[in-house]
Amino acid sequence: MADDVRFLLTAGAVRRAADAMLDLALAGDLPDWRVDLDRLPHTAQVVAEVIRAQYPTLEVPFHARWRHFTANGRDLWAELDARTAWPDAAVRARAAFDLVIVSVLLDAGAGPDWRYHDTETGQTLARSEGLGVASLRLFQSGVLSASAEDPLRADALERFDATILATAFQVSNGNPLLGLEGRAALIRRLGAAVGRPGDLYDAMLARAEDDQLPAPAILEVLLERLGPIWENRLVLDGAPLGDTWKHPSLGLVPIHKLSQWLAYSLIEPLQAAGVEVTDIDGLTGLAEYRNGGLFLDDGVMILKDPADLDRVHAVSDPLVVAWRSLTVALLDRIAPLVRERLGVSEADFPMAKVLEGGTWAAGRRLARERRSDGGPPLKITSDGTVF
Repeated sequence: MADDVRFLLTAGAVRRAADAMLDLALAGDLPDWRVDLDRLPHTAQVVAEVIRAQYPTLEVPFHARWRHFTANGRDLWAELDARTAWPDAAVRARAAFDLVIVSVLLDAGAGPDWRYHDTETGQTLARSEGLGVASLRLFQSGVLSASAEDPLRADALERFDATILATAFQVSNGNPLLGLEGRAALIRRLGAAVGRPGDLYDAMLARAEDDQLPAPAILEVLLERLGPIWENRLVLDGAPLGDTWKHPSLGLVPIHKLSQWLAYSLIEPLQAAGVEVTDIDGLTGLAEYRNGGLFLDDGVMILKDPADLDRVHAVSDPLVVAWRSLTVALLDRIAPLVRERLGVSEADFPMAKVLEGGTWAAGRRLARERRSDGGPPLKITSDGTVF
């Protein structure tokens, strides 16, 4: 793989493109967006208030898929983990990788009308929390395993289809899930590309030195090994570029939202297996609609044509590519302002906590205040593999 292609598959490339996009916006050179950095302190105050309301002691967990395996105050993964007799830490880590990789790849926006009722806890959940619990129950059922004697593994993904997904996620005409076919096809391609997702634990362990693994290396393994699963995406010199898009002002703009969300979510199982994950802030903030919606709803990002709020956009549209890339740059700039208001250091409060505490939660709160369905401020057509 050529060096320029390899660089596009890194968090550093995401950050460099985002900074360049912000420079264009501040110079007035983007066709769709303006950015008002004077508004950023207000947004930081909103985020800090949300963090203090949710976490008065400021003991914020990392932004990771594990936060969404909870219903009625019960941590369903912790319960499953506690009653499972894992032979060793590596077996547990591979199972955790199986679960969280599949779950993250099923986590694109569910749409406003979908709900999941968890029979065991009696709770009905929507959006990311519903998708999280539904995916955990899917994994727990053993339907992803090739062995009935070993249900907690995901090595039968190539037979996964929309019917299995619809049944597990309680999809019906009255309970529609956006991108059903796209999600199922993505999981099949995952199986074709890696066989068992849990084997990526061993691939990452091979990158560690003295039981230390930089977080950006987690992302690089994911982007290298999962490249073939992204359909209808850009390819350069034979290498799939994943969540990388063209923008007329910048050329290629890497974003890698789902892959970075997954990288954040793999930190905890690696740590539990005895691997020290370093340079966590080497990853970037996540360019998804809660964080991007926060900046748009609070006036940091302004559409030059307000009618664009009512139009439907494709994820490949330059307007959407710029929105997502600007979100990454603005997250880097809001994080120190949030820490300042909380009185915490960067070492004690990395980006993974700012996101969780945090910008994602504040974005959701503003969405609920401004729109009856709590959805994103932009209307975007998605195949279920981007947001």
